Amino acid sequence: MIPTDTNRRRFLQAMGAAGAVAVAGCTGTSDPADTGTDSEDDTDEGLPPAEDVDVDRIARDPTDIPDPVDWDEPRTHDITLETERVTAEIEPGVTFEYMTFGGQVPGPMVRVRQGDTVNLTFDVPDDMNIDMHNVDFHAVYGPGGGADATTLAPGDDPTQISFTAEYAGAFIYHCAVPNMDQHISSGMFGSILVEPEDGLPEVDHEFYLGQHEIYTDGEVGEEGHHGFDFDAMKKEEPTYVVFNGQAYGFTEDGVGPMEANTGETARVYFANGGPNLLSSWHPIGNVWSNYYRDGDLLSEPDNNIETAPIAPGTTAAGEMEFPVPGPVKIVDHALSRVVHKGALGVIDVQGEENPDVYDEDP
Repeated sequence: MIPTDTNRRRFLQAMGAAGAVAVAGCTGTSDPADTGTDSEDDTDEGLPPAEDVDVDRIARDPTDIPDPVDWDEPRTHDITLETERVTAEIEPGVTFEYMTFGGQVPGPMVRVRQGDTVNLTFDVPDDMNIDMHNVDFHAVYGPGGGADATTLAPGDDPTQISFTAEYAGAFIYHCAVPNMDQHISSGMFGSILVEPEDGLPEVDHEFYLGQHEIYTDGEVGEEGHHGFDFDAMKKEEPTYVVFNGQAYGFTEDGVGPMEANTGETARVYFANGGPNLLSSWHPIGNVWSNYYRDGDLLSEPDNNIETAPIAPGTTAAGEMEFPVPGPVKIVDHALSRVVHKGALGVIDVQGEENPDVYDEDP
């Protein structure tokens, strides 16, 4: 459940009064310890203390996106991806050891044009990692999407591959070693955007979000350092379901909402890292006026979509218009994940009221 006054207040402020009635009950996870004993003094001591963090925030800035394609001939891009293991807060007082591409979740967006060549350098520094890693790009023709050739153990020299972005679309990339579910759950996924040759329609804002589940040996909001819970992962019972690695991160009491103004448009790129759960992607108080289903940027987009399913290992892009001010809340409409597990982000829309479209006091 959301056990602390601070967490409950943060959620209610983000959701508004209509969400207040939903905050009741608890969500269970696997028991972190067997407390059965004959000794009355031998009790469950709970989680170890929260650890010092390596980064101020695990959540990648949703505006941290490369500029749109403005070239009309194939280019070559030299890109480096480096894995990094960091301790960070899922929410205040709750620490967890993440595995990442580049120190934040999701990994950096790669943006190219159809027909471009990517020279990728992949590195697993031996002073930051204790695991084998690789990277599988869903935008790559080749064994494992490049995973076969990029598999590295700590201490191995960096490896390189080269690929041509043959097909346009928005695609996920992720670690694909045998225990890939743990690595993805711990943060190892991102998105590669291959723009069509004619580019994408211009919008005023672009945002980049990634959803994933975190399976821990603690309860939601339980302060301390949370370890990874493999049994919970096998049962597909996550402790948290979050955007960009952080519970309620893009709200007033997190790192802050995304921002836009009335009369503007925004495109949101969304990657569902999973590793297991489908997302029911919905903007409360808005619709996806143009919706690029499954990352398909070549077909005509669907229009005025309220809620769209996004399977794990899949991306999508949705455009919104902002005719009225007020918060637009982006959620997974499996609403227990919003109320109890952290899957909520806000776009704060500022501007003049528009009573012809919406009037709170007619």
